[in-house]
Amino acid sequence: MAQFGKGYAKRSTPSYFMAIVGVSLVLFLLGLLGWIVINANQLGENFKENIEVQVYVRENVSPKDSAALVQYIASQPYTKSYHYMTKELARQQFISDGNSDFSSVLDKNPLPASVNFNIRSTYAYPDSLNKIKADLIQNIAVSEVQYNKALVSNLSNMIRKVSFILLAVAIVISVLVIILIDNTIRLAMFSNRFLIKTMQMVGATRWFIAKPMDLRALVNGLISGLIAIGGIIGVIFITEKWLPDIRALRDYTLLSLLFVVIVLLGISISLISTHRSVVKYLKMKLDDLY
Repeated sequence: MAQFGKGYAKRSTPSYFMAIVGVSLVLFLLGLLGWIVINANQLGENFKENIEVQVYVRENVSPKDSAALVQYIASQPYTKSYHYMTKELARQQFISDGNSDFSSVLDKNPLPASVNFNIRSTYAYPDSLNKIKADLIQNIAVSEVQYNKALVSNLSNMIRKVSFILLAVAIVISVLVIILIDNTIRLAMFSNRFLIKTMQMVGATRWFIAKPMDLRALVNGLISGLIAIGGIIGVIFITEKWLPDIRALRDYTLLSLLFVVIVLLGISISLISTHRSVVKYLKMKLDDLY
């Protein structure tokens, strides 16, 4: 039986090499798609968190009530960041936007103070913002609450459409990846069909024949996954070198999860396809192998 193991290893090396290369390429393409989906998701989150809400403070509000309003907004779960815009800062902002200074015409600054804050992405939806506005407008220190409703609505619709498209593409690519890996492994095992049948004819059990091939499939799947991950990391670093701003979208948790999925996918499909091929050739008659 040992002689069969040595002969098997020597004769199967070329086919295994091609199987590793083929599986690595397919997993690499799947990983790139996953990375694009992760970046698209992070980009959408950043867009959402750039939505700013302006809460205008009433005239002649006491400093106590104004401070209480700022503290209330700062303590809310929907607030990501905030800053208090005084009347003078509002005037300076008005002038920096290209408008004329009205101080030479008016004795009093007509611009109100405001609390401007950015919301968290989970609240960047029309229904949530309407509830936030309804809650804030009840505060005695608030005169008006404004945000770009058209931007919020368009952004939500755009992200929803892009998410559906990416999900559909991911499902299609995943199915194709499974099919391609399965065909690659089965093609690699095809060159070993006579060896499998010969071992069976001399009395080797199914477990004895399948065990080394299954173990090799596990190793090959792991190697393929690691090669694919190495290629993806290379693409990420090259892309971030050309486009430094994209580095801000990097999510180590999601990337780690993506890499784990790639390795597990490579191992599981390689193992299942290899074992199915071994069982298939064991059940076939010798004449059917030609």
